[in-house]
Amino acid sequence: MATVEEIMERLSTVEDPELRLSITELGLVYGVDQDEQGNVRVTMTLTSPGCPLGPMIHHEVNRVLRDLPGVKSVEVNIVWEPRWDPRIHASDDVKMLLGIWP
Repeated sequence: MATVEEIMERLSTVEDPELRLSITELGLVYGVDQDEQGNVRVTMTLTSPGCPLGPMIHHEVNRVLRDLPGVKSVEVNIVWEPRWDPRIHASDDVKMLLGIWP
């Protein structure tokens, strides 16, 4: 069965198509849960509620996770609380790339 670390490593390969930065580095992934049956639930947000590329990101999350050992299903739960704020959620490297100083 895949570990949470392995799941997060795979999620780090998914990029926001507009920003060309990893969804994990952007801080868009709020959490990952996996049960004993191999059902994985990713709780995440998008950079904005009107993000036109949300379906593409959703598809990529499913694509990179579904072939991990022990993963039977992937559910992507898009949430809007807390609202994504790069000053809070993004990694320091991304903050530097976006011109946000911690």
